[in-house]
Amino acid sequence: MNLYSIHYAFCNNIGFLSCKNSRTTFLQGTACPKDCYLTEIRKKRCSLTLVAQSDGGVAGGDASRGYTRRLSDALRERDIEAKKEREENERRKEEQERARMEKERKKHLLKEIPDETQAGTVDEYMYKEGVSEVLDNLDKDLIGLLPVKRRVREIAALLVIDKLRAKIGLDTAVPSLHMCFTGSPGTGKTTVAMRMGQILKKMGYCRQGHLVVATRDDLVGQYVGHTAPKTKEVIKKAMGGVLLIDEAYYLYNAANEKDYGVESIEILLNIMENNKEDLVVVLAGYEDKMNKFFSYIPGMKSRIGNHITFPDYEVDELVEIAKLMCKSLLYEIEPDAEVVLKEYLRKRMLMPYFSNARTVRNAVDRARMRAAVRIFNEKIASSSDGLVSRRELRILRPEDFVSAKELEARGETAIVE
Repeated sequence: MNLYSIHYAFCNNIGFLSCKNSRTTFLQGTACPKDCYLTEIRKKRCSLTLVAQSDGGVAGGDASRGYTRRLSDALRERDIEAKKEREENERRKEEQERARMEKERKKHLLKEIPDETQAGTVDEYMYKEGVSEVLDNLDKDLIGLLPVKRRVREIAALLVIDKLRAKIGLDTAVPSLHMCFTGSPGTGKTTVAMRMGQILKKMGYCRQGHLVVATRDDLVGQYVGHTAPKTKEVIKKAMGGVLLIDEAYYLYNAANEKDYGVESIEILLNIMENNKEDLVVVLAGYEDKMNKFFSYIPGMKSRIGNHITFPDYEVDELVEIAKLMCKSLLYEIEPDAEVVLKEYLRKRMLMPYFSNARTVRNAVDRARMRAAVRIFNEKIASSSDGLVSRRELRILRPEDFVSAKELEARGETAIVE
């Protein structure tokens, strides 16, 4: 018995298909018993397509019964989905009505509350809720970046006042907390995003306040139907916290209209609009590329209420970052070694692939490696007693760092070795 083509196309709303070779109109989701041209009268994006390859002829017997069974099961699933959708719509309408009634009730009560009524104190949220502690830690974690820290404090102030307003019944919309961080690599964007998540959790704007970092590879698939599940899985992990999308402009490829990144962007736009009370999305990348991205996707920029620019570090700030890193690792940089490091960084800043704090971390890691080799060679020599002191294990000397002269002589080789 020959099999014929079966195309099930089940959509959010059932449409109709007409067949030119038969005088029959089929519900969308059924198929004509002949291999003919089908015209969609109503069409929405398909969520399920099942295809059985045709070799001509009319199906019957087991194939026909199998077709009927699959069709019946699929239509039953569609009925279940439609029922869930109706119930969800009814639930949403009930919630909207309750919200409207609550708003009217608050309006009535507010008329009876005198303006002298005390809503509480700022300290109640800044200190008791631990917001000040998070801001203090941000100061300790990041050297410099005063404009960034000031902007974070402004956002924290907005959240505190918003809570005080809500406490005495003043109607207040949830502020737009989606953000855009622009700046070079290694300027602290991930650290600030992590601290923002902690602040939002303490203020009650996020359930968990955790940070999920993603790139295009995490969100966009390589074939049809692959992107949506990947994007939704990342969003699921980030719900209740902060989703940082690094180099977000790579989600859109202007040279390819069929690029799968568009689907990921559509999902993100929907989530940013409808789930802003439980997820904060932060887009990060170079400023010029982010501006170009927003010109292609204007709906994305309109959903972002906070734009923060991260400036590059000055060389003195980079040295302080190195000292802070060493302190956390129980190392200490000798004063003469600081001079060598500073000259190296001043030269390195003019070369390709400079990444601010990341470059500093690489320089510190390289110095630790050189120090280990130096100590090992000194103590294994026959003239040495082999004993290693605590100070020797903690100190980084000038020769442990790549010098500016060495960098100039060896070029990029000195960077990667």
